[in-house]
Amino acid sequence: MSRTILPADMSLSSTESPHTSSRRRRPAEHPEDLQWEHDMQAGYKHDQTHDQLCGGQQFNSSDSCVPSTHNLICPAHTCLSHNVCDDTWEDIQSKRTIRAENEVEANKLVNNYRFGFRKWKSHVTARPLEDRSEVVKELYSELNIIKPESGRLITCGNVAYVLLFGWWVSLVYFLVGILMFITVTGVPYGKLCWKLSFYFLWPFGNTIHKIGNTLRRCCEHAPDCECNTNSEEENSPVLLPSPTEALVPEMPGQPQHTPYWHRYSTYVWLLLGYPPLVIIHFLACFLSWILVVTIPVSKMNARTLGVILLLPPEDVSVSICSQRKHQGSETKALLCCYHAANWYYYKYTVDGINVFAVNLLPLVIIALVIGYIDRENQFASSEVKFAIAICSIIPLSYYIGMGIASISAQSNFAVGAVVNASFGSITELTFYITALLRGHKAGSQCLQEVVKAALTGTLLGCILFIPGICMIIGGLKHREQRFNSRSTGVSSALLFISVGGVFAPTMFSKAYGNLVCDACTNSTGGNSSGTFICHNCHYDLNNGTLFQRHVEPLVYSVSALLPVAYIIGLIFTLKTHSHIYNIHVEEGQVTSSHGAVVHWSRWRSLVILIMATVLTSACADLVTEHIQPILSQPNISLYFIGVTVLAMVPEIPEIVNGVQFALQNNISLSLEVGSCIAVQVCMLQIPILVFFNAFYDVGFVLLFSDVHLWASIFSVILVNYIFMDGKSDYFQGTALVVVYLILLAVYYFAPSPAGC
Repeated sequence: MSRTILPADMSLSSTESPHTSSRRRRPAEHPEDLQWEHDMQAGYKHDQTHDQLCGGQQFNSSDSCVPSTHNLICPAHTCLSHNVCDDTWEDIQSKRTIRAENEVEANKLVNNYRFGFRKWKSHVTARPLEDRSEVVKELYSELNIIKPESGRLITCGNVAYVLLFGWWVSLVYFLVGILMFITVTGVPYGKLCWKLSFYFLWPFGNTIHKIGNTLRRCCEHAPDCECNTNSEEENSPVLLPSPTEALVPEMPGQPQHTPYWHRYSTYVWLLLGYPPLVIIHFLACFLSWILVVTIPVSKMNARTLGVILLLPPEDVSVSICSQRKHQGSETKALLCCYHAANWYYYKYTVDGINVFAVNLLPLVIIALVIGYIDRENQFASSEVKFAIAICSIIPLSYYIGMGIASISAQSNFAVGAVVNASFGSITELTFYITALLRGHKAGSQCLQEVVKAALTGTLLGCILFIPGICMIIGGLKHREQRFNSRSTGVSSALLFISVGGVFAPTMFSKAYGNLVCDACTNSTGGNSSGTFICHNCHYDLNNGTLFQRHVEPLVYSVSALLPVAYIIGLIFTLKTHSHIYNIHVEEGQVTSSHGAVVHWSRWRSLVILIMATVLTSACADLVTEHIQPILSQPNISLYFIGVTVLAMVPEIPEIVNGVQFALQNNISLSLEVGSCIAVQVCMLQIPILVFFNAFYDVGFVLLFSDVHLWASIFSVILVNYIFMDGKSDYFQGTALVVVYLILLAVYYFAPSPAGC
């Protein structure tokens, strides 16, 4: 699909009306929302009649329908046929213009609309902080800025800080201060600890300064003076030393300060006082970072530990709000915190990685340590190891998605398509292959049934749950959302092909297989003509040559045709019929790719992809190793575990992306998130498993149970019916989610396969 860069000052785009053009040129309130502005404009005046919408647009000379520019009516004589006018309306509906900060982001945004490419919400390049909203700027602001107006200091978050952190941090400082007084030589540090004890009990609005040489000599000469130097910039974040500081002579008889590292008290402090404060600040920093909303507390503790506690005690001054006016040009603000919590820290990123993905990454280390060291389950049970291992796949899936998006955005279409096809399903395939290998080694068919349940669960979740929850959340915020039904129809058609191909061997076996039952009893008490009740009935395919001569060749044929259909779909949507999507990138703030600061380079992304894949393989091995106690639970069906936990936990990053797209009124991408995964499951993952079984026989047979068959077919029919009109609301989303929950109830009460 070609990308067109439109100049920012173009008065009227070929795909816009004058009204939408003027709206697009108006700057948005939040710059991060600019890229989604086109979707809100795509639905503008959408509820008007079809003839009105057909008429109010500009077309190229090659279009069949040439509207009048003086009215909004598409007369009968201007269109060759009603069908041509319908096609023109679909073209109008699909055309959209997007904005991007740089060429790399533009490439990433366009890739989001390409079929077969993984949808990614986060940025792959660093965004200039000055272009962000005030809310985001507050998240990344340093804690050495003295604000002239800080608002109310007594807030729920600040009070919660005192209850969760302040009292015990303050208590530790008080005790360390007593210890320093006992050592005698550490008395200056003891005084500092007592000052910091009061500070950390309620730090909000108070300031810690670094005192300059001139001001320190003034205070030493007159300890009771206010030391006011009448600074002209009272609220300056960093108050520089006085330019005349070096010219002030030392006063006769004034004691000279020993250099910091030549003092005996310094080593007493570093050996006795500093270590317990390292522990206490590290603990407070870790806990406040894990809570996310209290990241300011984490920053405050980290800055104290790394800067303030390593300064000479005479250079540190603690002042309260009423004393701030006395701080002059001889001081430098080191720490000034006003609020302990900020609810918008869910947007916070570290090197482009969302803070939640950063916080979940230690789960991978914990899972590997307790999984491979504690083999005898002395410190953790199999259930705990299973839960930690399955949760550790979530951040790994996020890192894999970030790596795929980074490489695709910095490469051409061919490289991006190969990376998406290779790594897009790597998380699921790693688990499936690991489970099949372990099941084959144990000689059990249960893990094979778990894999089939997980495949079906991923299919159902991506068809029903992801679009449904996105429709609900997006509909509650935007009332009604519209999407390009023609481009969605491509994915829907591929879904029909996928499900039909995957379940064709199952339907074939039911049509030609022999029904065999393990046990049958006469319900009429011996009457041969009475009714028989049979148990554990199944189709016997190994009896005779049905499987070897008919079913198995059909499986391989389907597995070869499905990837071909996937490739044809790529060619159709990206090359021959790319006008269906018709994405334009407006050059409002677009710079060259050389000016963009990419979070992850191509090589770094590739290394992270490989490392994440290896770690995912190890975590998947632990999941399959410790899943047996879960499967042995008498009250939980094997099918239910497969279609819920194993199927949907790795897709949590995709669900989050879909919800974010819906909140930004970009329901088209929300629907494509689920469709893309579902198509990849049927057209890539299942054929790979079939051919893997051909080279290394692990007993995987592409034959599904009846509940998988009918649930998948019904879901595809339902979702295609919902997508037919090209609009969505929370009621349609509720219908999809309710059907998904009904199917989960069916799986919950379904009996596990025989022998499992």
